[in-house]
Amino acid sequence: MSGAFLRFRICACRARLGRIYAIIKTAVERYGFVGIKVHRHDAPISREICEAARAFSLPVLYDVGGEVSVCELLAQEYPDVNFIIPHLGSFADDWRAQLALIDHLVRHPNIYADTAGVRRFDLLEQAVKRAGAAKILFGTDGPWLHPGVELAKIRALRLPAVQENRILGGNFLSLISATRSRLAAGRGIVRGQELSFQLLF
Repeated sequence: MSGAFLRFRICACRARLGRIYAIIKTAVERYGFVGIKVHRHDAPISREICEAARAFSLPVLYDVGGEVSVCELLAQEYPDVNFIIPHLGSFADDWRAQLALIDHLVRHPNIYADTAGVRRFDLLEQAVKRAGAAKILFGTDGPWLHPGVELAKIRALRLPAVQENRILGGNFLSLISATRSRLAAGRGIVRGQELSFQLLF
C-alpha cells in the first residue's frame, strides 16, 4: 500500500450481512485500512459493523443522512468505538439536524463530526465553540466539493494554530493511532502523514 493514502473500507451492510467481520479483517490486515465508512442510504449502521469496529479498534465514518438521533444509541451502546458523523449530520443543509448533532458532540466523548458541505457557517462556529476543536475533523467530500472552498471555511474560523491543526489532521490521526501503530509494528505498511481518503468498494 502506498503511504500517500489512509484508507477507509466502505461497507454496504445489507449486501454483506454475516460477512462484515471477515471483510474488515481482510481490509485491515491485508490492505492496511484504518476505518470503516457506512452510508445510511445504502443501509443503516448495524451491530455487526459496530462489533467489527470494536474488534479492530477502528473509527466508523457514518453518514446518518440527517437522522442524528441514532448517535445517542451508538454513543451509549459502543462507548469504546469512535464515530465520525460527516457534514455535521446533514449534507442536505438540515440545520435542525446539525444543531442536534452539536449536542451529541458536547455530551458524548466518542462522537465526532466533519465539516464537509456545511453551508451554515454559524453552526460550524457553534460546533467548535461548544464541543471544542478536538471533536471536529476537516472534510471535503471530494471530488464533489472543492477542497479549497472547504479549507477556506476552516481558515475563516480564525482559530489558534494548535486548534486549527487539530481540525486539519491531528484529530483524525489521533482517532486512527491505535490501528496505525499496530499495522506499522506488524507489517510496516502505514507510512506518512497524508490525510487523503481512498474509498474502495
